[in-house]
Amino acid sequence: MSLATNSNESYCTFTLASDVTAGGLPSEEEIAKQLESNDPKIKRHALKAAIMAMLGGEALPRILMQVIRFCINSDDKPLKKLCMLYWEVVPKYQEPSSDEVLRAASGGQPVQRKLLPEMILVCNALMNDLNHPNEYVRGSMLRFLCKVKDEEILGPLIPSIKACLSHRHQYVRKNAVLAVFHAHRLHGETLIPDGPELVDLFINAETDIGARRNAFLMLYHESEDLAIQFLARNLDDVSKFGDGFALLVLDLTRKACRRDPNQKSRFVRVLFQMLSSNSAAVSYEAAWTLISLSNSPTAVRAAAVTYTNLLNSQNDNNVMMIVLERLEQLKKKHSKILQELLMDILRALSSPNPDICKKVLDVAMALVTNKNVADVVTTLKREVAKTTQESSDSSEDKGKVYRNMLIQAIHGCAVRFPDVAE
Repeated sequence: MSLATNSNESYCTFTLASDVTAGGLPSEEEIAKQLESNDPKIKRHALKAAIMAMLGGEALPRILMQVIRFCINSDDKPLKKLCMLYWEVVPKYQEPSSDEVLRAASGGQPVQRKLLPEMILVCNALMNDLNHPNEYVRGSMLRFLCKVKDEEILGPLIPSIKACLSHRHQYVRKNAVLAVFHAHRLHGETLIPDGPELVDLFINAETDIGARRNAFLMLYHESEDLAIQFLARNLDDVSKFGDGFALLVLDLTRKACRRDPNQKSRFVRVLFQMLSSNSAAVSYEAAWTLISLSNSPTAVRAAAVTYTNLLNSQNDNNVMMIVLERLEQLKKKHSKILQELLMDILRALSSPNPDICKKVLDVAMALVTNKNVADVVTTLKREVAKTTQESSDSSEDKGKVYRNMLIQAIHGCAVRFPDVAE
């Protein structure tokens, strides 16, 4: 993929759906005049038109100062949101002179980017929103800063971003830690070299689930050692930290153990805890992670039990199909363990979807042995009886196709184990 060739492409991270293009976009003079209006609706319409025009390649140099003068301090929330979109798309640097371009092309000093003087006023307005008494204004500004990549703009705002980490409202704190993560990832050594240590202190004192999850996300990406240390100190409380945090822990487990297999023993305990999570996503990922890290019978049995519990507790056909595929993969190497759970797997035949029932029978028939064939045939006969007795229930949706599948399965058992045919 080629790099962005102009500043608009570099900063555009959104799609703006609007009717402002109906009848053609207004000219730069018309937009500038509309922005001076006292009516917020007219200002919003004008600012949308300016954004659309700039996304189309228009420069509109006059509009920047108009937005700073007439829109930047507005209390109208939709207008403030449009201003943030405008800051994303507006060019923030002066165009280099022809002499500078020629000098750089001839092997001389590379072109130095120079921030537009007007952007100093913009930075001041951004700082005012970061210090705003309304927590939602602060939070939305912090979310916006996660899209800003310019060191010259982020630099003056770092003290205010750090101050938001200790704000009383969790909405501000969880967005502040994301802003710290973004700034450290892009300009860590120059703007916020102490970012991981700062977030480590933050996460140890944080009580909000969302803010703690975002803080752990930064430690996971920027300082894995600190993330593992925090996890080691809080192994008993992971189940209380929310599903998002648990999924991050599972990602960290896989990443750390792939790099250093000796780390497996540190994470096995937390994996077994997550198998019993109330979240289907967490328990499924924990089972998959456990199998990928360990082939011990205890680990495989625990993961298989989790899969069968998910199979019988979920109503979503896609989820059931995914779990059945995992069981099918598990069957190739650990068939003896799955044979112990065969009757639990057959319980999924209660699904009204014939595709699910077919997949269940495909998995189950490969696990039939002399020890369990009698129970399996009894269960299949019971299902056949249900299909003949019920004519208007959900079983009727499966119809003759399901009945034929059951009869074929019974026939297959009788061929493989002649004793049951008697």
